[in-house]
Amino acid sequence: MHTRRATLGAAAALLAAPATVPAWAQAPFPDRPLRLIVSYPPGGVTDIVGRILAEPLGQRLGQPVIVENRAGAGGNIGAQAASAAEPDGYTLLVGTAAMYGVNPLLYAKSGVDLQRDFLPLGTINDMANVLSVNPKRLDVGSVAELVARGKRGGLVYASVGNGSSSHLCATLLQRMAGFEATHVPYRGSSPAVAALLAAEVDFLFDTTATSTQQIRAGTFRGLGVSTATRVSALPEVPTIAEAGVAGYAVSVWNTLLVHRRAPEPVVARLRQAFAEAMDTATQAKLRAAYVDPLLVPPAELDAWLEREQATWLRMSRDAGVTVD
Repeated sequence: MHTRRATLGAAAALLAAPATVPAWAQAPFPDRPLRLIVSYPPGGVTDIVGRILAEPLGQRLGQPVIVENRAGAGGNIGAQAASAAEPDGYTLLVGTAAMYGVNPLLYAKSGVDLQRDFLPLGTINDMANVLSVNPKRLDVGSVAELVARGKRGGLVYASVGNGSSSHLCATLLQRMAGFEATHVPYRGSSPAVAALLAAEVDFLFDTTATSTQQIRAGTFRGLGVSTATRVSALPEVPTIAEAGVAGYAVSVWNTLLVHRRAPEPVVARLRQAFAEAMDTATQAKLRAAYVDPLLVPPAELDAWLEREQATWLRMSRDAGVTVD
């Protein structure tokens, strides 16, 4: 009888036990290095921001966070790679405003949908794009002079890629100011900046992170910043709205994303680590890179992202951005 009861008890215990244990629950997360996909080439602002964040994030998680550049198609190549990865939380993605608000129009059949496929862990930074010229090629001193010259035709401008915020800013300026210029898209900030330095193009919208030093050195002339207010990195440069294009305002930002199917405990761990990583030291590094930290409270994050995406989609439609 005693033996039979013991057997029945053991059988009941086996029935009550879960059939399988999820892989993420077998060991504390993380137990190996993570990868952070940056969907633009090295040297651009998304790469700079990703590398600034990777070190403190890895320290908080207790594992290295390795930056992996997967550039192309306005960020879609990197987004596709992150979306196709195992949804275990070990693959993160640096999101951009343009990936949310331009790419759905330009690459509607790409199969990538950031809202559907990813969860935001938090916002990282906010910044302006700066409208610059090389005086050796186009010696204009203001946005108004650039517009007047543009209306005579023949201008050529660079962007950091089709579907980028650089592309949107230039297209929006042309639409609002009433002129047309020929678009030459490059694969990231570094080659676009190099093209302006070499006087191969007339103007460029590029972020404060990658153009401020050129403007301070005098090799570029900053005509206006895209944001609604002036920026701390270039306080002497007016906003484009101040310079005469009323209503012009484009603010560029980055977020940290994880696959939407990642387990909830993993997402919670990542959000905690991210919040801790965005400390005063990291914020100081972002400012030193000429971008401003952006800290949206977690409870407001989803609503903020929905509003921003709607704003960018409206701007993209109004500007008539197309793939060149």
